[in-house]
Amino acid sequence: MFSHIMLGANDIQESKKFYDATLGALGHEPGVIDEKGRCFYFTDKGIFSISKPIDGEPASHGNGMTIGFAAATTELADAWHAAGLENGGTDCEDAPGWREGPSRKLYLAYLRDPAGNKMCVLHR
Repeated sequence: MFSHIMLGANDIQESKKFYDATLGALGHEPGVIDEKGRCFYFTDKGIFSISKPIDGEPASHGNGMTIGFAAATTELADAWHAAGLENGGTDCEDAPGWREGPSRKLYLAYLRDPAGNKMCVLHR
């Protein structure tokens, strides 16, 4: 459904460090910075990217917004969470663990990136 996700960041290098670590824990390559200073993470299924806002205003997180990344195992989800905390992320929501919904059980972990965006990793 999605071709790409672009998030605002005030400090590209600080955010790249966070995403290189967290996405690296899930098996993705480090981000690539283009000639405009944007950072891209390319996969066969889509692109995740960070950029300073085009309008010149400071980046800010969206209230109520969460971006979720898939993890193949609970161990990878925990590694994602630990890598984020070690690289400028902050804890939010509950501790990593299983959550039960009406139709399934999910393993979730949440962080805020250096710009305050809420990130999640999910293992089904």
